[in-house]
Amino acid sequence: MTRFLAFLCGALLATSPALAQTALKFGTWGVDLTSMDTSVKAGDNFFLHVNGKWLATAVIPPDRAQTGSFQDLQILSEQRLKTIVADMEKNQGRLTGEQRKLRDLYDAFVDTAGIEARGLAPVQKDLDYLAGLKTLDDVAHAMGSVRLSTMSIYNIGVGVDDKNPDNYSVNLGQAGLGMPDRDYYLSNDEAIVKTRAAYRKYLADMMSLAGMTDVEARADRILALETEIAKVSWNRADRRDEDKIYNPMPASALKTLAPDFPWDAFLNQGESAIPLKKPDGSERYVIVAEKTAFGPLATIFKNTQVSTWRDYLTVHYLKSFAAYLPKRFDDLVFSFYGTTLTGRTQQLDRQTRAMHLLDQQMGEALGKLYVARYFPPQSKAKADLLVSNLLKAYEADIQTLDWMGPATRAKALEKIHQFTPKIGYPTKWRDYTALQVAADDPVGNAQRATVYEWNRDVTRINKPVDKTEWGMTPSTINAYYNPSFNEIVFPAAILQAPFFDPTADDAVNYGAIGAVIGHEISHGFDDQGSKYDGKGVFQDWWTKEDRANFDARTAALVKQYDSYEPLPGLHVIGKNTLGENIADNAGLAIALKAYHLSLKGKPAPVIDGYTGDQRLLLSFGQVWRTKMRDSAIRTQTMSNEHTVAEFRVIGPTRNMDAWYDAFEVKPGEKYYLAPADRVHLW
Repeated sequence: MTRFLAFLCGALLATSPALAQTALKFGTWGVDLTSMDTSVKAGDNFFLHVNGKWLATAVIPPDRAQTGSFQDLQILSEQRLKTIVADMEKNQGRLTGEQRKLRDLYDAFVDTAGIEARGLAPVQKDLDYLAGLKTLDDVAHAMGSVRLSTMSIYNIGVGVDDKNPDNYSVNLGQAGLGMPDRDYYLSNDEAIVKTRAAYRKYLADMMSLAGMTDVEARADRILALETEIAKVSWNRADRRDEDKIYNPMPASALKTLAPDFPWDAFLNQGESAIPLKKPDGSERYVIVAEKTAFGPLATIFKNTQVSTWRDYLTVHYLKSFAAYLPKRFDDLVFSFYGTTLTGRTQQLDRQTRAMHLLDQQMGEALGKLYVARYFPPQSKAKADLLVSNLLKAYEADIQTLDWMGPATRAKALEKIHQFTPKIGYPTKWRDYTALQVAADDPVGNAQRATVYEWNRDVTRINKPVDKTEWGMTPSTINAYYNPSFNEIVFPAAILQAPFFDPTADDAVNYGAIGAVIGHEISHGFDDQGSKYDGKGVFQDWWTKEDRANFDARTAALVKQYDSYEPLPGLHVIGKNTLGENIADNAGLAIALKAYHLSLKGKPAPVIDGYTGDQRLLLSFGQVWRTKMRDSAIRTQTMSNEHTVAEFRVIGPTRNMDAWYDAFEVKPGEKYYLAPADRVHLW
């Protein structure tokens, strides 16, 4: 199942390069020296050394889970997107079809008076349908409904076949949990036990709001059901192992794999059904991810009362549409998913949330307007050059690796030469003609947007894969690597300060956007991306000896990250975050190499007493300056593939010989590693 390997832990919206370069440019050459705490030795905590004074005074807004470089840019970006939407209001008579839909989508969402007045009327028919489910076949059919968007024990979708990346595939995986990870149900950690109690209360309160009775006992049954699902679900480390999650089989084999589940009812969704026969009449194959979980999940399904499934589906349905329902539902969902899990005490204002909604449901229509206003051609040209320089640095590095033999090296160079960079925005914009939007129907808009996306996937399943497609919108501050396309993708919005500022020192840009580019390229060679060849085919191209050498180094990296403790008693899970940790380490190492190559043999200038290497490393540390709420740290550590910001700085730097030289790090300092213990991949 094709995975996008992204740079950040979440997608962010964007603002204009011009504004960002004015408001977010640091110091006189790109680093804010006033944020540093030089009383903390670089070797004791480089994150604090770079950001300590800022951390001491930074205040997290009540409606955010964190503050820092990313969040500052996020807030600015939201303001710019609001300007785009406000301009539509001023030009009502001249709006195109897409712009009219964007504006109607916005108006429907911010009309809270209308939402309150309509109450549960827009969803009452769906609630009655769920309350009327009588058989397990009925339950499975409801789980498969695209329009209902409620919970299911199995996810199903259209993706790209990892071993045949020119063809689309039908992919299925485990699902069914309302909390972020299976460990939230199984851990006896005190904080998690409290979170579990809060979730149970949330379940009961949601049913109470919906007018249901005996909610305490019903909440107990839902939590018990999800706990059973958690027990048979795969852990995160296994779920990211491409060898384990690629299990193709005929669609009919699902009935043998999980005979206790009514697959016909689940898959029979009328016009929105995935065709399980190919045009030539042969049976379509599906790709199952967590194969050994499918049978046990089906057994749980069969052994659970229909009445419990009705409650389960109703609660998760209401969560899906709470943002479009009266405030009491929206507030209740926020109380758990916003406050308990991330520590926020206040919702984002409705207008800001509307920007996120537009980006999610019509992101390329919004992105088209963003690009026209904020991403000039010269920005794209500069980004093209940066990516080219980083690819050259990887090419040079691959040729000097002492742990990679000639046969693997030749294949690695072939893969580098076949990388496809995508910069700024798609060459072909998505067509939203089929999406119907009404200015007074937020629930209907959400359902139609979901069905639109689904039908778009289903209707092209027998066609060649569209490799021009993007997995992020242009206004997203993030980047990703797609192994099936062997592509690195950089949306327009990330190509601005603090990541990239043409007025900053070159070393600063290499430490920021250079490390981002290096990070994404390296995903093609991390523990999972390295299982795909230069054409995006999932197949082994390594010699056994080279793979063993690589695995030994990554095992050492897992051990390093396991030792990091973001909160007392809470450790990073090195196996869960391995791919991103490899990319962080490789990205910084290659950024430094690319910077040195850019000097063309000349010595780097010294600025304000800082060498080129120092400026690059300070820039890297500054990009990650972040202050998070404890609950957000816990949620990210337990359920996300990215390590929290502090150790995304500490981890890569302490493995670099150049860092020790640049900051005179000595034995005895907290994060000093002996040369033999430093993990060098690139």
